[in-house]
Parts: sequence; C-alpha cells; structure tokens
Amino acid sequence: MNPIDSPAARSTDARSELPELPELPELPELPPHIGVREARARFRGGRGYLAACTLGLPTRETEAALRADAEAWALGQASATGYAAAVERVRHAYAGLVHVPVSRVAIGSQASVLAGLLAASVPDGAEVLCVDGDFSSMVFPFLGQAHRGVTVRHLPLAELAAGITADTWLVAWSLVQSATGAVADTVAIRAAAARHGSLTLCDTTQAAGWMPVDASVFDATICHSYKWLCAPRGVAFLTVTERLAARLFPVQAGWYAGRDPWASCYGPAMDLATDARRFDVSPAWNAWVGAEPALDLFGRLDLAEVRDHAVALGDTLCTGLGLAPAGQAIVTWPDADGTDLDRLTQAGLTASGRAGRARVAFHLWNDEDDVADALRALRP
Repeated sequence: MNPIDSPAARSTDARSELPELPELPELPELPPHIGVREARARFRGGRGYLAACTLGLPTRETEAALRADAEAWALGQASATGYAAAVERVRHAYAGLVHVPVSRVAIGSQASVLAGLLAASVPDGAEVLCVDGDFSSMVFPFLGQAHRGVTVRHLPLAELAAGITADTWLVAWSLVQSATGAVADTVAIRAAAARHGSLTLCDTTQAAGWMPVDASVFDATICHSYKWLCAPRGVAFLTVTERLAARLFPVQAGWYAGRDPWASCYGPAMDLATDARRFDVSPAWNAWVGAEPALDLFGRLDLAEVRDHAVALGDTLCTGLGLAPAGQAIVTWPDADGTDLDRLTQAGLTASGRAGRARVAFHLWNDEDDVADALRALRP
C-alpha cells in the first residue's frame, strides 16, 4: 500500500490532495519532449547568469508552483498528505531521470546528511578513498568517523582509479568536481573498484541536469537538485543498491522512514520501510512543491543535447581565453587575487570563485551572447 493512501493517512487528514488554489497566469503546456531552445523560454532570467554550479534558476512553472503553495499555506489550505503526494511524484521523476527503480531512491534535504548516513555505516577501522580537493560534503562526513578508526585517504582525481586497493572499503567522489569542473573517469573507477571489491559512492550534484547520469552503475549516488536541476534548495536524493543498503544503518530514521509514515508518528515500536525509503529524511515540504515542475522539465529533455549545448559554450570560452577546450560545462582558471571575477562582476555577469580559481558555468539559459560578454569583460 502506498503510504499516502494508508488508512492512517486518511483518518489523520481527509484532504489527500492539495485543494484548488487561487488562479495564476496560464502557462503553455509542455510537450512530451522539449529541446534546449524551447527549454530556455521556461526561465525568466538567465542572460549573463554563469553560475548554475552555485545555484540554479527556477523555471516559470516552479515560480508559479511556489507562489500557489505559499497562498494555500497562508489560507490554511495546505495539507500534509498533499505534500506527501508531491514528494512521491518527485521521487518517481528522479528515479526515471537517473535510470533506477523508485524502490532504490531515498530522499533528504542535504547532500552531507545523506553522505553522513553512509559514513556512519563504514566498518570500524575501514578505509575510505576520496578525491583531494573534492567538495567537503563528500569528505567531512567520513573524516568525522576517525574516532572509530575509519581512515580517509585522498588522491588527485586522475589518480583515483589507480589508487583503489583491497583495503578500500568505499571510494567516494564527485562525478563533476565543484572547484575545477573536471569530469571523473567513472568507467576506470568502477572497474578498479570491482577488481578490489570496493563499494562506490558518486556525488552527481554538479552533473545531473546538464549531462546524462546513470545512477544504476554505482552502489550509491547522492544528488542535491538546487544546482543544475533547478529545484529549490532542500531537495536531495540518495540512490542505493540492495547489496549496499543491506550494510547501511538507518541512523537518522524518523517518522518518514516508516513502512507507513502516518502510522510511525509515535514510539515505542519502529517498523521501517523495507526499500530505500527506510533511509528517508523528513522532507522540507514547500521545496518539493517547487521541485516537481523542475524535475518534470528535465524529464522531457534529451540530456545529451543539453550536454552538447553546455560543452560547446564552455569550449568556445576556453578557446577565446587561450585555454585548452576541456569538454566541460564548468570552466575554471587560476585567479588567486580575484581580478577576473571582479571583471566579470563589473560587466554585470554573475560568476563565482572557488579554490583560487574563477569559475563560470553554462546551462540551458545561456547562449553565445553570454560567451561573448564574458570574453569582452576578461579580454577588453
């Protein structure tokens, strides 16, 4: 039985769907498949915005959904079961996007919290292999297990596959590096992990949305959707295989991890879901309302086309700056004193600086004009 259809849910709150909301401006119906050019029209902003790697932009549909939800909430018309229904629709949409059964998708609010679940399950004294310079949400949770003898070893991304040994219980890395935009050689990493019997955890936060992602080839993946998937912050996903799920402790189990969440609101008994939902973190409801139209849009896109679009813009910028084209949506270069970032900002462009490097990113809303504007700002 679906938890949102349980008798407990109906008896707790008879309004199983969000009620009719105040009228909003009509938005054209999206076709089953949509191209990059059409998708660009779903965003109100975007010109000069080169920061999808920091924060995605909402679609018009997400804006409308959040306004309607705020109105319903203010009028006392929002319902817990209506929110739960939205969460399940988003869970299903994400499962389809990354090619895993929905039974293997757990939800959360932050990538680090989901990584912490895996970190707490690393055996005492085991080794975790991470990337030197990876985003801290994929590193700190494992460093925090030192009191149990868990050791964390760090290697450059290019050396990760070769560095996996029989002592490596888990290898954890980001598919796309936040600081440099470098894309990991997942084929080599997975092959090395298989040879040594190591488990794999891949963070796809900087990848899902601009390139195809197949989460089924990893033991676990983590993705926060507020960047390239353009959802509100607070919507994160964990995918996990059955072989790894059997080794994980549900250390953050709450009512939403119950077999029937609505019957799991009070102790003392704990009856957890038997699939990946037992690792769920109670959702930040309003964010999931905004995530639904965002995930719907990306489910209609050919992500290979999105990748080609973003990479073409990134490579054009590289060529203009005298850098070797890297085939990345995120382009970075040394900028220790922030001079280039200041030039971009002064030109009215939104970019970012990380690890002593200037960083720009190209996504659906960007085009050749953004590249030209960046080059004029950087090479006047």
